[in-house]
Amino acid sequence: MNNYQPANDLLKGKVILVSGADTDIGCSAAKIYAKHGATVILLGGHVKELENTYDAIEQAGGPEAAIFPLQPAEATPEKYAELSNIVEKEFGQLDGLLHANHRLGELTTIDHFDPEEWARVLHVNLNVTFLLTQACLPLLRKADNAAIIFSTDKVGQQGKAYWGAYGVSMAGLENLMQTLADELEANTKIRVNSIDPGAIQSALRRSAYPGEDIRKLPKPDDVIMPYLYLMGDDSADVSGQHIKAQEE
Repeated sequence: MNNYQPANDLLKGKVILVSGADTDIGCSAAKIYAKHGATVILLGGHVKELENTYDAIEQAGGPEAAIFPLQPAEATPEKYAELSNIVEKEFGQLDGLLHANHRLGELTTIDHFDPEEWARVLHVNLNVTFLLTQACLPLLRKADNAAIIFSTDKVGQQGKAYWGAYGVSMAGLENLMQTLADELEANTKIRVNSIDPGAIQSALRRSAYPGEDIRKLPKPDDVIMPYLYLMGDDSADVSGQHIKAQEE
């Protein structure tokens, strides 16, 4: 799928919200969405990184993006309801939602996992994703063709020692994706899928494997095409699927 050849105007006229636009995959996805015509709303907790993504979109000549700073750990139903209201007021529509914000947490045994950190990881990775999706669904239902994408990890497919709350939250995201896809299939034009980007040059990867030569791994831009394909109308018949961005 990384050989996918999209039309230049694939996302023209669409409004897409990228949660985690201050992360490696989120930034790459936001840039390629804008490159193909979308107006992108950049959501994340690190203002400098959001501004860098905004500047990259502007310098590339994409539609003007919007920034909505919000720390995931501080997110509440009220905050996301406010965001949804702002999107509707300012843009009048929402055609896509990408969840790319993850917290790694501790890599340790269940015996020694700090309960407070366990709760934080599950909140940021799973609860926040649920809250944001729920807040955006009324707007997404109004779109002609809408897409929700979960960026996940292979530890969500198969549990692995020491990956603790992160692995459990990724499994939860996969189940949430499947649940949503099943619920929305019958009476909406919203498709829901997940993507495992694989091992890439990212801050999360550096934290998980500090001794690894990360320069040998693909960059986020090298694996981003599945994120574009699943967001555009070329994938109008694809829902409930887990896609690997890299061959193992």
